[in-house]
Amino acid sequence: MTSAKNYIFYFLLISFYFISCTPNNITEDNSLQKYFDHYHVTGTFGMYDNGQASFKIYNLKRFTDSAYLPASTFKIVNSLIGLQTGVITNEKMVIPWDHVVRSNPDWNKDLTMEEAFKVSAVPYYQEVARRIGKDTMQHWLDSIGYAAKYSRAVIKNDIDSFWLDNNIKITADEQLGLVKKLYFDQLPFQKRVQDVVKKVMLQEDNSNYKLSYKTGWGYKENGNSIGWVLGWEEENLHPYFFVLQIEGPHDMDMKTIRISLLKDILTQYGFFKGKK
Repeated sequence: MTSAKNYIFYFLLISFYFISCTPNNITEDNSLQKYFDHYHVTGTFGMYDNGQASFKIYNLKRFTDSAYLPASTFKIVNSLIGLQTGVITNEKMVIPWDHVVRSNPDWNKDLTMEEAFKVSAVPYYQEVARRIGKDTMQHWLDSIGYAAKYSRAVIKNDIDSFWLDNNIKITADEQLGLVKKLYFDQLPFQKRVQDVVKKVMLQEDNSNYKLSYKTGWGYKENGNSIGWVLGWEEENLHPYFFVLQIEGPHDMDMKTIRISLLKDILTQYGFFKGKK
């Protein structure tokens, strides 16, 4: 085991509190590079098999050491805080459209929280953040240690855009730790609150598997696109937690590529057949 792997494991252990893990549970999987090359992107992927307490990770250094804006993956946390504080009553709560016409037609109407989460409606969640307020939002970010691996995540800019403008940045291993804790109701929120967020994260549900995730898309300071997909795949009541983070040109087809790349990886790993 190289010293680099021991260093990486140390941070994984800190992030996930997986007492049963050892450095031998971490497997570098460079076979996944072909998918990133196919879509002309760079990035990283990590998966944690909860039953085996083992990790498979592509691009270890980027997974643990590189932090990026969370973009719309922050809707997970925004939803949790909104529900906990009563700003969002439940997933059926409607925030009326402000009648500002935006490029995404799915946003140009009244939306429930569940609908807004599914179509990643930025205006809905900007209003949620404004209603929460900076002090309360900061309190909860501190309480869960969000994006705080290297330094405290401080809301320096506008309350309705700090997750979109590179004000705060988060690593892939922190994102994986977040969804793992959410799945097992280990975050400092009411169980009902965590159950609602897990419910709206469910994207595909059939007899073979359940696939739950949240996407994100934003831009680095240099203009490059940053994309995320984080969540879990569940087969036979067995969860596998994953994070995909990619980077590419400003005008790339992020919406298509991030999901296609994720499903290519999961297919290689034998998912979607109900046999895991």
